[in-house]
Amino acid sequence: MRNWIADKTRALQPSGIRKFFDIVSEMTDVVSLGVGEPDFDTPWAVRDEGIYSLERGRTFYTSNAGLKPLREEICRYLKRRFSVSYEPMKETLVTVGGSEAIDLAFRAVLNPGDEVIIPEPCYVSYKPCAILADGVPVTIDLKAENQFRLTAAELEEAITERTKILVLPFPNNPTGAVMEKEDLEAIAKIVIEKDILVVSDEIYAELTYTGKNHISIASLPGMRERTILINGFSKSHAMTGWRLGYCCGPAPIIKEMTKIHQFAIMCAPTNSQYAGVTALRDGDGEVEKMRTAYNQRRRFLLHAFEQMGLPCFEPFGAFYVFPCIKEFGMTSDEFATRLLQEEKVAVVPGTAFGDSGEGFIRISYAYSIDDLKIALERLSRFVSALRKR
Repeated sequence: MRNWIADKTRALQPSGIRKFFDIVSEMTDVVSLGVGEPDFDTPWAVRDEGIYSLERGRTFYTSNAGLKPLREEICRYLKRRFSVSYEPMKETLVTVGGSEAIDLAFRAVLNPGDEVIIPEPCYVSYKPCAILADGVPVTIDLKAENQFRLTAAELEEAITERTKILVLPFPNNPTGAVMEKEDLEAIAKIVIEKDILVVSDEIYAELTYTGKNHISIASLPGMRERTILINGFSKSHAMTGWRLGYCCGPAPIIKEMTKIHQFAIMCAPTNSQYAGVTALRDGDGEVEKMRTAYNQRRRFLLHAFEQMGLPCFEPFGAFYVFPCIKEFGMTSDEFATRLLQEEKVAVVPGTAFGDSGEGFIRISYAYSIDDLKIALERLSRFVSALRKR
């Protein structure tokens, strides 16, 4: 049986997130702060459109690239919210979540041996997808003292003659870091000079708390033609289970991504696509309500960490905090395991998101204030006990 499994597949490590939640599933009275999933229901108007599409018998395949009205609405949305213009029929592809778009981008672009620069800590899919596409991941260890932002100096040092793609995962999971316009301008200058393609994962674009709109690197001069912009509905519109994402970029690349999507997937779920039209057209108010609630929880967590003396830089994006636990002399895995066993609070070790996450844990605030209060009381008790030993 072993001989039937591809070497590169067998060599992949399972997600570090899943380890803890396999354990949690067998425990009782656990407060979990580990899942990156909104606790809000999908807005009713969006659900209603999905139900209506089923009632109307809209259960057939759509175009491989997605419903024309949805692609048009995606382009209007990106122009309205982030000042990026795309052509719906040639530069836009609807995918099964943002994760499929990441996979398609790598498979459409990479040749064996091409290098993919991946700033870490980051979402768990980039490195495996690069490997499965015969690319070579090259990681950059982001630093807490830089607020986990990618600097131009770090990027320039990582580039080689084999570099083809830079993954830009901001707002960031797990750190909550964001890139300001001046940060992106410095990165863009190097990307243009070195002739690199950017895969910009902007799935958390609507969840920023700086008081300013998210800036897409594709909106900067010279970057639209060398950026694959990836986004979706899971985080911003609380539509994780609808499995709906999209990507926009240069027409020749989108054409090749659509070809792979055609053979592997056919099309994104039809009723999800109809619901997506309503989400983009009428959902701004609901997105703002969720963002306001997340920001309240974010501030609550940061205040609690300050009270318990747990260092944590202030994140301005997504719905995660990334506190430092280095003072306790344990690995992130050990800390998370003991917290789960002793206080029944589930968090994710920072190393699930790359080696540079060692010494940190990821806590999601996509949970109610009541759940957060219970979990933080237990975390505070755990931290106090560790300091007394």
